[in-house]
Amino acid sequence: QVQLVESGGGLVQAGGSLRLSCAASGRIWYPVGWFRQAPGKEREFVAHINYSGDSTYYAESVKGRFTISTDNAKNTVYLQMDSLKPGDTAVYYCARYLRGSIGQKGGYYYWGQGTQVTVSS
Repeated sequence: QVQLVESGGGLVQAGGSLRLSCAASGRIWYPVGWFRQAPGKEREFVAHINYSGDSTYYAESVKGRFTISTDNAKNTVYLQMDSLKPGDTAVYYCARYLRGSIGQKGGYYYWGQGTQVTVSS
């Protein structure tokens, strides 16, 4: 069974950077997505990468600031977050993509437990 574990969250000032990691229990041979959920809001799509790492998609709100990448040797998917804003504050989750729209959480399974990102102004 696939297990994904997120890490790397923390408290950072606006304009700062963080790198999140999504470590898989085995070889990553499937696409992976990052989502985030702020208090009182729906879980929203952030970024997606195919298993070979040569195809990526981003939400408009993070395009140009966030970069998703994969290191298959380490069975890990990363989310590099630069120029962070207070509006990026949320719990960030990674999940395995199976089917359907890449930007919709319904197509993802095997969610991790999440990692908290807090951006102060």
